[in-house]
Amino acid sequence: MKPRIGTTLASTVDPTTVVVIRWGADDAEVTCGGAPMVDAKGPDAGTAGVPDPEQQAGTRLGKRYTDAALGIELLCTKAGQGTLAIGGSPLPLKDAKPLPASD
Repeated sequence: MKPRIGTTLASTVDPTTVVVIRWGADDAEVTCGGAPMVDAKGPDAGTAGVPDPEQQAGTRLGKRYTDAALGIELLCTKAGQGTLAIGGSPLPLKDAKPLPASD
């Protein structure tokens, strides 16, 4: 799946939703709690799936999750219990930019 920038993706196993901020050229499947995420406005939206107990680290509201190698960045707009992942590997939180020192 290759969503467009600004697309809202929803988890099918918990209430997690994310907005696509950046997406690289490659197709990749975003999962949450081990299940594929779907378009929040599409017919597959809703929590009907069963989560993978190994992928329950949770997501944090307002945080960005990124994979620099693939050029993917997602913004969490609704937190949940599932772990965001691409290709089975969890997406780490994006580091905050350090502020310049003021003297």
